[in-house]
Amino acid sequence: MSNELKAKNKDASRITHHVSRVTHHASGITPVYYPVSLNLKGKKTIVVGGGKVAERKVLSLLKSGAEVTVISPECTARLREKNLHGHIKYISRKYKKSDLKNAFLAIAATDSVETNMKISEDAPYLVNVVDMPLRCNFTVPSVVRQGPLTIAVSTSGVSPSIAMTIRKELEGLYGRGFSKHLNHIKQMRAKAIREIKDKKKRKKFLKDLAAEAWNKLRS
Repeated sequence: MSNELKAKNKDASRITHHVSRVTHHASGITPVYYPVSLNLKGKKTIVVGGGKVAERKVLSLLKSGAEVTVISPECTARLREKNLHGHIKYISRKYKKSDLKNAFLAIAATDSVETNMKISEDAPYLVNVVDMPLRCNFTVPSVVRQGPLTIAVSTSGVSPSIAMTIRKELEGLYGRGFSKHLNHIKQMRAKAIREIKDKKKRKKFLKDLAAEAWNKLRS
């Protein structure tokens, strides 16, 4: 058997194995995720892929303060603009395993199943593979942000569309008013910690402050 034919058979076997795992996932057996909020400020993150999906991932990572490198032969105009202004580092070529050296987090967002699977295998720490839940060790929830308020919605990768629908509903419930009141509470909390030395009185003050803000928002 030629080396070329062996390689093709190996590729076919890997893809068949992946399809089997995804089917298993769809049957209802999903990972039990541990929900966390990551501080990515200054962390090395790699996004492999340069299309619209990769662009969305990059923009979200930048909001978190991550140091982002994008690797792809081509990329969107917006990603090129981000690179031009020094917001990201863009490397115009195909992925190599060495790209993930010292990477805290990696996202595989290419249009190649094989490349995405390879990134999943190579990643030393956190890895997310778009549209391949069982190749991830974390998933990205649909997020509502209103200032300090963050609400994350996840279906454990089963249905991102449902998570997005719930997120939009929550956005309607928790609007910009929450951001304003939370910033007020933040200032008052800092003042209370400085000036109210009695722990019980301070706790009661903060509880009453939160209740007052909540009642105003809900009304």
